[in-house]
Amino acid sequence: MKVSARNVFPGKVSGFRAGSVNAEVEIALAGGDRLVAIITMESAKALAVAEGREVVALVKAPWVMLMTDSSGVRLSARNCLAGTVKSVEPGAVNAEVVLTLAGGTEVAAIVTKEAVGDLGLKPGVAATAVIKASHVILGVPS
Repeated sequence: MKVSARNVFPGKVSGFRAGSVNAEVEIALAGGDRLVAIITMESAKALAVAEGREVVALVKAPWVMLMTDSSGVRLSARNCLAGTVKSVEPGAVNAEVVLTLAGGTEVAAIVTKEAVGDLGLKPGVAATAVIKASHVILGVPS
């Protein structure tokens, strides 16, 4: 499978909660990290999503927000993945920042150059990737 999404996370469904319109899907990633996706029930049925099912979670890098100080902050975003900045690749307007999570998974984010400076993002700095569950797209092996 070739996709344009910068973040491709293979994993296994570790939790599934069905609702009337949407389903909440928890995915166990390599190294113990987890990701939560919200998908429609129609998609869950079409993909046969169930606990134990192998899935691939896709997240475009511009959908990943970064923060460096989460003390005293509670967010509605379901995915707050703590890690360490691995690299910062500056561009003319934006920069690509890659975090390595505790379990070894890497997450790429596209943020403004201004945000890189404001947050003090550089290799070795602790940061958190924030991803809304509705921004996680699921696929399954065919």
